[in-house]
Amino acid sequence: MSYDIVIVGSGPAGMSAAIYAARGGMKTLVIAGANAGGQVTQTEAIENYAGIPSVDGYTLYSTMLKQAESFGAEVRYETAISVGAEGEDKKVVTDGGEYTARALIIATGAKHRKLGLENEEALTGKGVSYCATCDGGFFRGKVVAVVGGGDTALTEALYLARLCKKVYIVHRRREYRAAQILVERLRATENIEEVLDSVAYGLEGSPVEVLEVADVHGGGVRRLEVQGVFVAIGTEPDSALVADVVDTERGYIVTDSEMRTSIEGVFAAGDVRVSPLRQVVTACSDGAIAATYATEYVNLHKKS
Repeated sequence: MSYDIVIVGSGPAGMSAAIYAARGGMKTLVIAGANAGGQVTQTEAIENYAGIPSVDGYTLYSTMLKQAESFGAEVRYETAISVGAEGEDKKVVTDGGEYTARALIIATGAKHRKLGLENEEALTGKGVSYCATCDGGFFRGKVVAVVGGGDTALTEALYLARLCKKVYIVHRRREYRAAQILVERLRATENIEEVLDSVAYGLEGSPVEVLEVADVHGGGVRRLEVQGVFVAIGTEPDSALVADVVDTERGYIVTDSEMRTSIEGVFAAGDVRVSPLRQVVTACSDGAIAATYATEYVNLHKKS
């Protein structure tokens, strides 16, 4: 099937692009992927999106989806397998079909970074999780650990503290890289214990029974008896689909200020591209810019 613009990814960048493209009169397809909505759907509360005091990520995604569909965007819940960017028409092959478009927007976002422990993969779903709002309910009344020191880690620790008997937060530094208001909330929560200057060292049990943490200054290894370990140590770009198609830098897609990549007619938006800030609001901005210039590109290259 042929479209004016195909958007790969359905997080804030992808949905914003869909809204702008469809509203601009483009025949628009969104390939939503296996995890429709992206990482934002796993966020319990977004408090820094201008004009909305607080909203959970899934509600925000659902609202964006309805808005895009109201303007005529088509959404397919398929996973992109390959991209062909040669020639005027771009091609996307998914697990459900093959689609062509005059312009392509890559908005595949980022994926959770892992600890790199030997048995981490085997224990995923058996005590190891990358999403507190998704899996926290399974650990109600239990003892868990959160590994990380940024906004996401502290937000997850605070969320879990409302469900769990006790929460350890393990961070490799003495100071957090999170907003001060989150640090203050964390330290005011009685059932959260900080384990600073420490890194995750090992996992025992199946399901998880122990998280070993090593002091970064050589102070030895401590065993934390926990039933759950929530990993929140950042993300890495989900750019494998186009890694051999467009220019990248440390895995992130390189774009100009108009979201154009190194290939004519291919644009990128959101967390998957090189950017000094990765937030919902910047992803939405990227999507709007990408769709605007993709629309311009399509109109300039319309077949007569």
